[in-house]
Amino acid sequence: MPASEQLLNLPNAITISRLFLSFVLFALIQAGHYWLLSAGLFVFAVLTDILDGWIARKYQLITQLGRIMDPFVDKFITSGTFLFLLPIAKQSGVDPWMVVIVLGREMLVTSLRGFLEQRGADFSASASGKLKMFLQCAAATAALLSMHPPLATYAVGGVTFTIIRDILLWTMVAVTIWSGYIYVLRAIVLLSPKREPGT
Repeated sequence: MPASEQLLNLPNAITISRLFLSFVLFALIQAGHYWLLSAGLFVFAVLTDILDGWIARKYQLITQLGRIMDPFVDKFITSGTFLFLLPIAKQSGVDPWMVVIVLGREMLVTSLRGFLEQRGADFSASASGKLKMFLQCAAATAALLSMHPPLATYAVGGVTFTIIRDILLWTMVAVTIWSGYIYVLRAIVLLSPKREPGT
């Protein structure tokens, strides 16, 4: 097999490995007591996302499979982490309404993207979507770390780690809503009939 064909599968292989990592992460969260390991595994998974994207762009290995799987796995691991933290909402700070907003936004934008790209429109990720993803990852990491007892009570200048976690969670929810709004506006513009000059 030519080297180019071998490289072609590398970003996708990393993406698929991240999917398997997500199941390990969910099992650790379900088991409890492994919060530092869970947070570390989550951060590692996020770093693999950066890696496969960099490889795909640098070596021009962007494939249709990668375009489908990469965003799916990203949403799967972040949304799944929030879902698995729901049974311990009082300790993790992740409330049900937060998860509903996250899942609702993802389903809405994914549906719009599929519909519009089928019509040939460009509905690729925007700056607001990338900021949303960053904050979701930061908030999920903070929520996992806050389950570790020494960190839950750790404070600097009277500001506890749980307060920082809650700020990240609330900010993440606000940006998630804002990002969804931006994507809806883009969809409206793309779906609006184009007027001919002079009409």
